[in-house]
Amino acid sequence: MPIRAATARDLPALLPLLRAYCDFYEADPPDDGLTTMARGAIELPDDQAFLLVATPDDSDEPFGFACCWWKWSSLRGARIVFLDDLFVDPDRRGAGHADALIEAVAERARAGGAPVVAWLTQHSNKRAQAVYDRVGAESESFLEYELEL
Repeated sequence: MPIRAATARDLPALLPLLRAYCDFYEADPPDDGLTTMARGAIELPDDQAFLLVATPDDSDEPFGFACCWWKWSSLRGARIVFLDDLFVDPDRRGAGHADALIEAVAERARAGGAPVVAWLTQHSNKRAQAVYDRVGAESESFLEYELEL
């Protein structure tokens, strides 16, 4: 299954996937905000952000994505990759696409010298947790907090 870097040409096909991801988390950002975020990840240098897409063998239209940002980790004393968003169209799940996206993220992170890829998921997202366990990831005990501004 092909995994590649997203391009600006992918934005129209990415928007419904981004919207479905947000719907899962019961978030409703504006479409222009999602497009701007995706465009930013595509246009930034690879050592700052990257957006990968999964595509079928016979088409170039994305059905899954992984959006990642580089950040400094004081606990690691290094730059790490934060896997901010991971999504595969529900009709294509169960065929290893999420695993392939995570491995492609890990390859990029290794190539950039990151000691770890980190991400968050909801406690109730058992399907995603099964994928993360399968690829060898380990969960942490930190809680996420947000301060609305």
